[in-house]
Amino acid sequence: MNLLSIQSHVAYGHVGNAAATFPLQRLGCEVWPIHTVQFSNHTGYGQWGGEMFDARMIRDVADGIFARGVLASCDGVLSGYLGSAAIGEAILDAVARVRDANPAAQYCCDPVIGDVGRGVFVRPGVADFMRDRAVPAADVVTPNQFELEQLSGVATPTLAAAGAALDAVHAMGPRTVVVTSLRTDDTPDHAIDLVVSHAAGRHRVRTPLLPLAANGAGDAIAALFFFHHLRTGAPAEALSHAASAIFGVLRKTAEAGSPEMLLIDAQEELVAPSQVFAAEPVD
Repeated sequence: MNLLSIQSHVAYGHVGNAAATFPLQRLGCEVWPIHTVQFSNHTGYGQWGGEMFDARMIRDVADGIFARGVLASCDGVLSGYLGSAAIGEAILDAVARVRDANPAAQYCCDPVIGDVGRGVFVRPGVADFMRDRAVPAADVVTPNQFELEQLSGVATPTLAAAGAALDAVHAMGPRTVVVTSLRTDDTPDHAIDLVVSHAAGRHRVRTPLLPLAANGAGDAIAALFFFHHLRTGAPAEALSHAASAIFGVLRKTAEAGSPEMLLIDAQEELVAPSQVFAAEPVD
């Protein structure tokens, strides 16, 4: 499998492409990463070095890849954090070119907008671009709970309300919606839910809630779900694979007290999770 992944990158730690590329490669997927930013570390540290790239650079790198004559062998495009709406347009142009060469290729958009507790943290115009342009163009979207609410305009305190929000996002265009972290009145205090909604219904994977806030976990879940979704064609199975793998990684991270996901130390969890969480149907 070949995937084009266009998102942020950090030298230290694991967010964006630094969270997505290695897990995909460890599973045998060829990844063509294009970085929208090159930072020393994620911005949550308060200090970082590096710079944000412009849309011209994204197009130049994409053109260079496409000049190799490989578009027809690209199975999908994965996108994440955008520094600007202009970068988003460059990504959608790349998606269109891949689909022209391979009509079976899919686009997975991780609509990075913000998070519970932090609010919106992207630049002005990016959230609107996600809602108006990127999400309608996607086959698969992978919002967290905050982003689900931002995209749908629906608050999600209950499972039924989350279902209404999912319906609203489907109406925008995507066939498959994955909520990478969801807590409603139906979620026990000690747990976290992941939900996938698709043509055949909705499924939930529930895992224990670990005592850490892991930057990049959502990026890794999006990448792993997309890979397994393309590989199996079974969204529920793909969610089980992705959730189980990341839980294993995060459990080892929590046990070590590491501030960054231990993707390398826990890489066997990506291939053969030590604990498998099954997906169960939900209304």
